[in-house]
Amino acid sequence: MVLDLVVIGTAITLGPLHNSAFILLLSSRRGVRKGMAFLLSWLANLVVVIACVVLLTGGEPPARHSAPSTAAASAKLAIGLGMVLYAAHRRRRPPRPHGPPRWTARVDGASLVTAAGLAWLLQPWALVGAGAATVVAADLSSLTDWLALAGYCLLATLGLIVMETYTLWAPAAAGTRLDALRIWLERHQEQLIVTLSLLVGLWLAARGIYELVA
Repeated sequence: MVLDLVVIGTAITLGPLHNSAFILLLSSRRGVRKGMAFLLSWLANLVVVIACVVLLTGGEPPARHSAPSTAAASAKLAIGLGMVLYAAHRRRRPPRPHGPPRWTARVDGASLVTAAGLAWLLQPWALVGAGAATVVAADLSSLTDWLALAGYCLLATLGLIVMETYTLWAPAAAGTRLDALRIWLERHQEQLIVTLSLLVGLWLAARGIYELVA
């Protein structure tokens, strides 16, 4: 479980779409506050998903090859295959010019509530779902599993935490460097999405198959 959560959490934190949006929020008027609203909402989303899974399992991992464990493994396999197919689709489609999303023109006037809602909209839900399928195996009587869940949430939020802290303590330097990072992310968005989707998709599919047949 721990290794799966590390892979999923790393893929979430490296996603180019929400990182670009977060940098735009930080560079806007009241950017630090909007960034904090986005960050806390993002983290709350992860915690809520984990809490729902734990409530369903009662904090005890299901027996191997039981209906819940089979469903979780099948979900991993399905999500993994879906991500691989998605990567292949995006890789094969002809390149298109990417303009900035419409909402970026209104980012300066966005409220804290809007910034928080944007975090839920930009969550990579396939990866969050894979994380939920992995958390099914958590044993809350074990301190190690508690630490693994906390570490997963922090890892999936790490990029946002670093950028928020950097902007808070060194706003001038952060503004220049984060804007350069945003431009790089936008230029390489397709390659990043395809690569992350393919690698994590293959990992999840392999883990799903292993858990089904082992």
